This record gives sequence, structure tokens and C-alpha cells, in this order.
Amino acid sequence: MAPINPDLQSTQEDIKNVIQDLFQILAQVANYDSTSRPSREALAQDIIALSSSLAQTHRAATLLGPARADKAVPEPLVQYVENGRNPDIYTREFVELVRRMNQLARGKMHAFRAFRDVLAAEIALQMPEVDADVRRVLEGTGGGGGSSNDGGGEQEGAAAGGGGGGGGGVEVVKQQQQQQ
Repeated sequence: MAPINPDLQSTQEDIKNVIQDLFQILAQVANYDSTSRPSREALAQDIIALSSSLAQTHRAATLLGPARADKAVPEPLVQYVENGRNPDIYTREFVELVRRMNQLARGKMHAFRAFRDVLAAEIALQMPEVDADVRRVLEGTGGGGGSSNDGGGEQEGAAAGGGGGGGGGVEVVKQQQQQQ
């Protein structure tokens, strides 16, 4: 079991006392004899002890305050457990959901990189007078200027609309213009 915050140790002991008092009341109720005076007095004493334990637990928890909790438990997880389901399954489903969302975001990132490179290449091709501006925007957005990259295939793929994402689409357009 994980180490417990020392501030929460007393609250944990108080909760254990409440559970013990509830167990004592359970035993008293199971063996209750309505005609017997000792049964009634013992049950009354156990109820008073439970009330005292609950009050002590409340005082200790109030002193801790909400900021003293070790870790916040997500409300959906609490609902999941209250419905009698396994928290491990909740965790596995949550991890799978996060993985899917990350893959989707990664795909969008790559698509936008490819779009940036294709757009830059087409702008440079159609409007050569803004070539310097296109290069500056590419460098500012992580595209880069192609000459330092050895991966020419990736650049050609980006300029031709095939994806990539390595930047340098402007260089490919320049090369195509020189060939024509």
C-alpha cells in the first residue's frame, strides 16, 4: 500500500474507529433481546460511541481542509466504483481513450504540417516576389529551409501534396522552376 500522508494518518484511524463501532452495533443488533435491559444499554452505549467517533472524524477532516488531500479522485471514477464496476477497467478505458485522442491530434498535426509545406510551395511558385516572406514564415512555424535537410524525398512528397511534414517545400519549387 502507498505511504500515507502523516496529516491523514489520524483521520484514517478515526475512520477505522467508525467502522469498528458500526461492527459493534451490528453485533448488538444481531443479538438484541428487547426484554433484556443489558442488551438495550449496550446498544445505546455503542450508538453513543459511534456518534462520538463520527464527530471526531468530522473534526479531523475539517481541520485538513480540501487542499490537504494527497490526490484528487476523478468524479467519474467514483461513480464507476459506486456502480459496482472495476476501477482497473475504468483506467484501461481511459488510457485507450487518451491514446486515440493523441493519435487523432498527431494525425492533425502532420496534416497541417504537410498543408503548410504544400501551401508555401504553391505560394512561392505562383508569387516569387514573396519568396523571402514564405521562407521566414516557414522557419517561424518549424518548417525550415530545406537546404540543411538531406531528406529530399520527404520534401518532394510535401511539395507534390504527398504529406511529409519536414518542410522545405519552397526549395523543391525552386528546383522545379530551374528545371523548366
